Amino acid sequence: MLRDYSALTSVMLQPGVGYAQPSQTLPEKVTLEDSALQVFTDFQRTTAVIILSGDTMDEAHRRMIQRGVRLLLVVDQDRKVMGVITANDILAEKPVQMIAQRGIRREELLVRDVMTPQERLDVLSFADVRAAKVGHVVASLRKSGRQHAVVVEVEDTGRQKVRGVFSATQIARQLGVTIQTSQVALTFSEIEAMLAR
Repeated sequence: MLRDYSALTSVMLQPGVGYAQPSQTLPEKVTLEDSALQVFTDFQRTTAVIILSGDTMDEAHRRMIQRGVRLLLVVDQDRKVMGVITANDILAEKPVQMIAQRGIRREELLVRDVMTPQERLDVLSFADVRAAKVGHVVASLRKSGRQHAVVVEVEDTGRQKVRGVFSATQIARQLGVTIQTSQVALTFSEIEAMLAR
């Protein structure tokens, strides 16, 4: 038997209201011996910033600046990951080369023209990350020579899903050292030297 339910009281929405968003807070300070999860941006706790492959490269750059990130997941219309685009992809030589090769203007470059496609994307396993230390992540970034490491988790179906990302800039901030973001391979050895002092 259904009971009688009274309606909830409503109010008018005030001007200038924001909205709730997931927020993952990472510790301010870490050491190389801390859990890798202490420097991991987990997409189950923080919304991934995405872009479509057909969007312009300039739109990708604007979105990075607006959201304070240096990597966007490139997705298709069904939100399946097609690759990533980073600030380095946008600000390095590749766009200049594409413009020269195709004889187009910069504003005509699309995300798909400069992104790293899924088939060329090395990823880390979330199972490995759970047992790793910050130092393992630093070593992995140094070995790859990249600013970011994408992490995947294997679902019950056996398929991968992108679980999150490591950022060299974020790790350096949490370690309390400054790094040149364009020189990961060089600067992570400098980080270890600084931390050893």
